[in-house]
Amino acid sequence: MTPTSPSTSSTSSTKPTSSTKRSSRTLATSRVDRHDPASGGRLEVSGLVKSFGPQQVLRGVTLSVDPGSTTAIVGPSGSGKTTLLRLIAGFERADAGSVTLSGRALADGDAWVPAHHRDVGYVAQDGALFPHLTVGQNIAFGIDTRSLSGGRRATRARVAELLEMVSLDSALAARRPHEISGGQQQRVALARALAREPELMLLDESFSALDAGLRVATRRTVAKVLHDAGITTVLVTHDQAEALSFADQVAVMRDGLLAQVDSPLEVYTRPVDRATAEFLGDAVMLEAWVDGDTATCSLGAVPIAPTTHRGRVQLMLRPEQIRVDEQGPIRGVVVDTDYFGPESTVRLELTSGREPGCETAVLARDVEIISIRHSNAFIAAKGTELRLRIEGEAIAFPPVPQEPETPPGGSEPLAPPSA
Repeated sequence: MTPTSPSTSSTSSTKPTSSTKRSSRTLATSRVDRHDPASGGRLEVSGLVKSFGPQQVLRGVTLSVDPGSTTAIVGPSGSGKTTLLRLIAGFERADAGSVTLSGRALADGDAWVPAHHRDVGYVAQDGALFPHLTVGQNIAFGIDTRSLSGGRRATRARVAELLEMVSLDSALAARRPHEISGGQQQRVALARALAREPELMLLDESFSALDAGLRVATRRTVAKVLHDAGITTVLVTHDQAEALSFADQVAVMRDGLLAQVDSPLEVYTRPVDRATAEFLGDAVMLEAWVDGDTATCSLGAVPIAPTTHRGRVQLMLRPEQIRVDEQGPIRGVVVDTDYFGPESTVRLELTSGREPGCETAVLARDVEIISIRHSNAFIAAKGTELRLRIEGEAIAFPPVPQEPETPPGGSEPLAPPSA
């Protein structure tokens, strides 16, 4: 009996005709207008809504992915990211909204294209290889043999070519899935997904089951293969570092909506709100007062990114922006250190902001603790005083609701603006 692949964890793609099928080499080198909705491989998701019973999981998600680019959808568990991927793949129907690939409506009102006709590849978290088939047979399962002339010899040659694409020895074709490593299994699953040359590749937590070192190596290999083939890719992950390192575009999902969609650098250094900032990495949050292009806080006067906020704010810095500098104006005493090999996270109690007459004293808490990162663990012994400086700009967020505002050094709270 010919094995069939379950829809929720299989490789799904169409069987394009010879007139419409494009090789990965052609796809990689062809010139396309990345902003044309009909460009080959361009994904457009608009207003997707999905509920399971009374629970609304997606609340109007809109996302554009350029041809040949990689987008990582990252968010906490339960945010709706896997549901979004399943709607794109065609494993679930949306309650409202549309999915378009290369200008072709895959889901829009009454229009519906089944998963196996969407020209979409899908790699699940566990690879979903058939355990009773060899590696070669698993990959050959994804090949449209009707497009090959030469019978079994042509199929074997195509399998060898796909194994080479994912940096695997062709000798592995004779092995069973349990006889190869987890990283090799994921690359075999990718080779099977690539067999029909899909326009879009979906990766559903595809690296999360691997150990740390293997995960990085496999991720790099997969990213290179997909980039070289020019295949539009969407990765779903809960690993922030993976999303930032893998993708051209990062979409941060929270509570069924995309909170921010931008380049990895932009979402990390210019998050739109505090929740996004703290989800994407460690953040130093301080009470501050904004006046013009600087903010006054317990670290002193800090330059800030352009903002419309004035008065009291929450100021965000990344720990790596706070540098140890013997001539720095900021002082703090080491409370404790977490050692991670190449670098350490050092927690310090600030002392400079509480000195008598200091203009920032009114903003400092009784005990102000911040975290920084440093490569030299030997200078961060508990009780050591360090001098610090700020590098780059801070981000201002609206303040947490509290008492009426009082400017630094002021004695009277500010009156609320008149209606």
